[in-house]
Formats: sequence, structure tokens, C-alpha cells
Amino acid sequence: MSKSTTLFIGLMLFSMFFGAGNLIFPPFLGANAGTNFPLAITGFIVTAVGLPLLVLTALSFVEGGVRTLASRVHPIFGLVFTIIVYLSIGPFLAIPRNATLAYEMGLKPFIADSSIALFGFTALFFLLVFLISLNQSKMMDLMGKIITPLLLLSMVVLVVTGFIQLQNGTLAPATTEYAESPFLKGFLEGYNTMDALSAIAFGIVILTTLKRQGATEGKMIRREMLKAGLLAGLLLAVVYCSLGYIGVKMAGIGSFENGSTLLSSASYLLFGQRGNLLLGVIFVLACFTTCVGLVSACGNYFHSLAPKVSYKKISLLFTFISFSLANFGLNTILTVSVPFLVAAYSLTIVLIVISLFHPLFKGSSYVYVGAIALTGVVALYDGLKAFGFTFGVVDQYMSYLPFAELGLGWVIPAFVGTAIGYSLYLMKRKLPMIASQPVEK
Repeated sequence: MSKSTTLFIGLMLFSMFFGAGNLIFPPFLGANAGTNFPLAITGFIVTAVGLPLLVLTALSFVEGGVRTLASRVHPIFGLVFTIIVYLSIGPFLAIPRNATLAYEMGLKPFIADSSIALFGFTALFFLLVFLISLNQSKMMDLMGKIITPLLLLSMVVLVVTGFIQLQNGTLAPATTEYAESPFLKGFLEGYNTMDALSAIAFGIVILTTLKRQGATEGKMIRREMLKAGLLAGLLLAVVYCSLGYIGVKMAGIGSFENGSTLLSSASYLLFGQRGNLLLGVIFVLACFTTCVGLVSACGNYFHSLAPKVSYKKISLLFTFISFSLANFGLNTILTVSVPFLVAAYSLTIVLIVISLFHPLFKGSSYVYVGAIALTGVVALYDGLKAFGFTFGVVDQYMSYLPFAELGLGWVIPAFVGTAIGYSLYLMKRKLPMIASQPVEK
């Protein structure tokens, strides 16, 4: 495979990862981290870039993607878990949310806001999303060679101008959380992007693209996947650092409610009214590429479940659902989908990490079941809490779990479940050896 092909696949992967949330998190982190920005952004990159790369690496070793991985626990778990993940990060959350954000940042500042304007924008937006996702063989050319360079060029204009004009800005002191533990706080912010779930979907798109480009042998697929992932990860890290630095400098100018208001203020400060146009282009392109990647990924997965239903029909269905939710009822869907994401994220991380050590325990189901079972208890609890349920005394006991206040209460149960499963694996392996030994008379 040529270097240029690998380059464009890496650019396509970067563009799919780089959605609206990736634009908003880093500058707000920078504004709050202040003088502790280097440690905070390092922690952010560890989880916002490192976890998705781990997922891509794990998927490159498994024929069949995340469902095959999850089926190591149990085939039914593999099916249900994967469906929930794809629906949550696809038509029931990320796709309609990105389309709405594209409207709010790309068109709303320039017109009188109305439901008709939103309808017209999202209709055109999703028509283009569907047309590009429909031509998967052309996705690398359209996204890797055209859309992503435009996105990167727009980012370069914003970032370079910010570096030049804001270089004399004063550094604000870190807020309380970033002052006490900047690396950990940045680590958690990167964790909260939940890009590891997106990597599950995008991994299938990249694997499909690699095979279309001639990478059919396992080692070659893994090598090219790693190259594309490292390129995308490097670009993401550079963009995160750059946006975070702008946030650091803007903190000395004023206070901001979130990352989008900070970027809007920075764009206006740097370019005047034209800044809104530049920022709008960045948001629209970032949201658009993410939606294309997610529609394509969901279409591929559900087509594999129901081969008799064409990829075109499935993609059209998910595009229509996303379009509808972007206009009618997105807030309700967010309320329903986020708890599923919260529950699925910890399970995904544990599943991926365990799979990296698969040869050490020869793929024993005991290890997978043990790890997922105890993680699942906490994941189910966290998901129900996100729905608004309370459990009285159970809440008190769950709060005693290490790291629970950080949203990482599943970590120790995952270790314990893995240890139990590994112990059972060792015991099972020793039993035949004991049985085969001769009995002394």
C-alpha cells in the first residue's frame, strides 16, 4: 500500500474523530488549567487519544470487530452490547447532536433562528451525509483528500492567528480542581469525550477501506491500521494542544461558560465578524465528517447483521432517524441515550484492555466473564443513576468504591473480576494435570 494512501486514510480517520465535542473540550480545559496547562493537556491526551488508539489496535487483531470481542464473554452479550453501542453513538445521540451543533455554530449566528431554518439546514446536511456515506469507495477521496484538508486549513488559520495575537496574554491561575491535580483532571476530561466508543464504529470503516485498498493479509491490515491511527492521533494531539493554548490565553481576557462561547469570543477577537464565519466553517466540517463516519459505520454493522437488507437502505434509515431527532426531540433522546453510553463506556474499556492480554490466558472465557460481570454491576448502577434513579443504602455503599467520586468506580471491580477469572482459568488448567498423575499404591 502506498504512503499516500495511508496518509489519506489517516486523515479520514482524524476527520471522523474530530467532532464538535473535540473542539469544545480543549479550550475550556486550557482556560481552567491556566498555569497548569501542560500537565492537564497531557492527561487529556492520554485518554482522549490513547484510549481510541487502544481500541483500534485491539480491533485490528480480531476478525469481525467488536462483536467478536464481546462474544468472548457470551454470544448474546456480544450481540446486545454491540447493538446498544452502535445505536447510542449513532442515530440516537452523536449524529443528531453533531448536526444540531453544526446548525447552531454554522448558520444560526447569521440568520433569524427558526424551526424552518433548522429544518432546511439539517435536510441539506443529512442529504450530503447520506450521499457521501453511500459511496464508501469514494469516502477516502472525499474526506481524506478534500474535506479534511479544508478542516485542517481552517484550524491552522485560527490557531496560528491566535498564537500571534494572543502571545502577550497573561496566564490565569488554575481553578481549584486543576490546581490540586491537573493531570488527573485532564485525564478525566479526556475520558469524558467517550471517543473510545466512537473508535469501535470508526474501526470498521477503516478496516473496510484498508481491504478495498488491497490490505487483505492480517499483518498488513494491522500495520496499516496502526499507521493510520498514529497519524490521526498525532494530529488530534496537536490540535488539542493548540486549542487548549488559545483557551489559556483567553482566560486572561474574560470568563466563559463553556468551550463554544470561548471559541466564539476568540474568533471575534481575532477576526471580527469574519471570525464567526471561520468558526462556523470549522464546526460544520468537523460535525459533518463525524456524521459521515458514524452513518457509514452503523450501516456496515447492521448490514452485517441483516445481509438481505442493503447497506443503502440501512444508511437511509439511520440518516432519516438522525434527521428527525435533530429537529424533533433531541433533548429527550439525550436523556435516554446518555445513560446507555455511561454504562457501555466502562464495559468497552475493560473489554478492550482484557483483549490485549488475550494470549496470556489463552482466551479463557473465565477471565472475560469475571471482568465483565463485576464491571457490569457498577456500569448498570451508573447507567441507572444517570437516568435519575436512586437506591437508598446502595448509593451509600457504592460511594465507598475507590475512585467512585471520579466516575471510575468500576476500576477496582474490573481488577477483582479479572483476578477471579484468571484464578479459575489456572485451576481448570491444573486439574487435568493432577488427574493424569499416577496414584501411588
